[in-house]
Amino acid sequence: METIKIRQKLHQFIDTIEEKKAQAIYTLFEDEIEQDELEYTDEFKAELDRRYDYYKNGGSMISAEDADRQINEVLQQRISK
Repeated sequence: METIKIRQKLHQFIDTIEEKKAQAIYTLFEDEIEQDELEYTDEFKAELDRRYDYYKNGGSMISAEDADRQINEVLQQRISK
């Protein structure tokens, strides 16, 4: 079964189960769930705000394709070393 189908079925199941089963499932995966929750520092949030303001005020941006190309170039340079 494809992952997307599995996720859909799990979502349906979780949305309809009784509270005790939900608590049991959460207990099984609690450590992983808590690990996935990101807490951003005030410094990081400020940097995101600064970049967003820059963009909203007409700051120049690069396309996703250009970003991908630049990342691949850097990765290739690192592999070559």
